[in-house]
Amino acid sequence: MDSQKKEFSEREKGLVRMRSIMDFAMGTLWLGMGVFLIFFKKFDVGLQSRLNDPMMKVFGGVCLLYGIFRLYRGYKKNYFRS
Repeated sequence: MDSQKKEFSEREKGLVRMRSIMDFAMGTLWLGMGVFLIFFKKFDVGLQSRLNDPMMKVFGGVCLLYGIFRLYRGYKKNYFRS
């Protein structure tokens, strides 16, 4: 059986489209958060004294990686696995 060639119903196509859009949006938000956390000193938001710089850079890197993953998942659209 060739499960990759399965045709999706209209409902499944709508779900794939909605999840893909959500993944692109969330990926963009996570990337933005990662950039903000890595370069928060450049944005001059007054948080420098309250945030631990090395930990923010590590967490920002994790946010960037997760954002890239969400964008990739939205691009691949492989949501229904048998």
